[in-house]
Amino acid sequence: MNHLEERFFNFVKKLGKFNKRSMFGGVGLFTEDAMFSLVTDGRLYVRGGGNVDARFTALGCERFKHVKKTTIATVNYFEVSELFENQPALLLSIIEETMETSRIEREFKKSKESRRLRDLPNMQLTLERMVKKSGVPDVDSFLEIGAVDVFKKVNTTYGGDVDVKLLWKFAGAEKGVHWTLLQEPMKKSLLQQV
Repeated sequence: MNHLEERFFNFVKKLGKFNKRSMFGGVGLFTEDAMFSLVTDGRLYVRGGGNVDARFTALGCERFKHVKKTTIATVNYFEVSELFENQPALLLSIIEETMETSRIEREFKKSKESRRLRDLPNMQLTLERMVKKSGVPDVDSFLEIGAVDVFKKVNTTYGGDVDVKLLWKFAGAEKGVHWTLLQEPMKKSLLQQV
């Protein structure tokens, strides 16, 4: 590890704990599993995103280009070596913002996008497949459309002989409970809507 890297790591430590992993032929710095900085070839890079991109661009920071065998990928990391030397306080505030943005994005990915239909209560792989085949691709669509209309779609797709218990399962999935906990009045109301 060279002197610059060591100084940079000590600098970033002021913002709290981080982990290091090999990335892009250099070292990636991570906060709670979200990468926010890269040190490679004696240059320092910090992740963009949110409002940070515009700040980096205004400060004249170049984007990191990852050179592969046949292509060059420009990723959303900006070189901050000069900022580090000349405006460390400013850089620290930007890195703080970047770490926060990275964490928020990471949390969002973990929660919403990675939730699959089969992860909802009462749903398993077979039901996920039925629902998808009926034109409901993901959890967001499922919750937006609602149990009754999801049931109608599935019923139509599968020729109208779907067990009514599926309606309870979908309603439970929508409410976040096991279908056996649905009360009779609720079941009646669901049936009327169908």
